[in-house]
Amino acid sequence: MNYLAHAYLSFADAEILTGNMIADHVKGRIALEQYPAGIKKGIELHRKIDAFTDAHPATGRARLWFKEKYGLYSGPITDILYDHFLAMDPQCFPSATHLLKFTEDTYTRLETQANWFPEKFASYFPHMRTHNWLYGYRTLQGMQRSLQGLERRAQHLESTEAAYQTFIEYYYQLAQCYYELMDDVVKYVKVELTRQ
Repeated sequence: MNYLAHAYLSFADAEILTGNMIADHVKGRIALEQYPAGIKKGIELHRKIDAFTDAHPATGRARLWFKEKYGLYSGPITDILYDHFLAMDPQCFPSATHLLKFTEDTYTRLETQANWFPEKFASYFPHMRTHNWLYGYRTLQGMQRSLQGLERRAQHLESTEAAYQTFIEYYYQLAQCYYELMDDVVKYVKVELTRQ
């Protein structure tokens, strides 16, 4: 799952949210130990969400449409696409206005924890906020930009145009995979947040 899903699955807790959003830039146990308990829990939750998502049968099915052309990158591609279906999910965001408010609240909460941002996240957070990446997942144009962003960042990843076309072609099948996963991941995260 990508940024929007990790933000949503933090359930408005600023420290959990921060950990969930910065986790990809925190490598190893020693780096983890420098954070306060709430952010540390968010980092660990991010890793558990990723493992749960990767192992879910619906994700396995979703990745098959991208596997032949994109190999290991079928995972990150699917993660980005899941954020689109979340942004469009009426159970989570009944309207575009609800999503917009959620994204603005998310950036505000993150800003209260900015002193804990790793250097890399701190460098692109202003761009994320200014261009509202989280809201951008709602539109097809935003999805195209997100896939192109992955293409720019990833080594050895060829053009993501075919991935975008596959997303359009198999839109409803991919949406079904998302809904199957989301029902399970929300339950899983709520249980994880009660631990410790």
